[in-house]
Amino acid sequence: MIPVLIGTKIGMTQVLGDHGVVEPVTVVKAGPCVVLQVKTEETDGYNAVQLGFGECKPHRSTKPMIGHAARAGTGPKQEIREVRLDEAPDVSQGEVVTVEQFSGGDVSYVDVTGTTKGKGFTGGMKRYGFGGKEASHGVERKHRSPGSIGGSATGGTGRGVKKGKRMAGRSGGVRRTISDLRLVGIDAENDLMLVRGSVPGPNGSAVVVRRSSKRG
Repeated sequence: MIPVLIGTKIGMTQVLGDHGVVEPVTVVKAGPCVVLQVKTEETDGYNAVQLGFGECKPHRSTKPMIGHAARAGTGPKQEIREVRLDEAPDVSQGEVVTVEQFSGGDVSYVDVTGTTKGKGFTGGMKRYGFGGKEASHGVERKHRSPGSIGGSATGGTGRGVKKGKRMAGRSGGVRRTISDLRLVGIDAENDLMLVRGSVPGPNGSAVVVRRSSKRG
């Protein structure tokens, strides 16, 4: 079993769980993924498999990637991820991995990795949750400003701002992993996976679903 699948976030919905409790779930189209390359300690110094997901038009790819995929008997892929393994993989190049490998009941929790929504340049209140200044008439058009930053300079009087000072800047668009999400259900016929809670990224973005490193 390869404990990882590449997929696409479809969106959120809700299902009726045990005892009539409504649970919020995220629908992920996980796989099918093609094994593009198999690496072992004898050939590469470590054990890993390289998975490809999603069809890609040849003119949107490169010749090296087209040839790399052709050796596995498939076309170029939109998403390619390499997964390191503790033991030598039990799959071969060109084999297709589906969501059915998670349907045996052995996996109850998963970790989902994606890229968060980009929010562009934002202020301190939106980026870090600052409270802002007073809403009284004494504050003149500076209600959302972060306040004084001079005290963070070297010695309180030096030039520049210390590294790590929380200020306005670009927010979102970073890689994040949500751990220990409970696997609610699997639709093997449609390659769908229901995960309790929310996962990073907008609808239609690529995500990586792997077996939970803590709870399994």
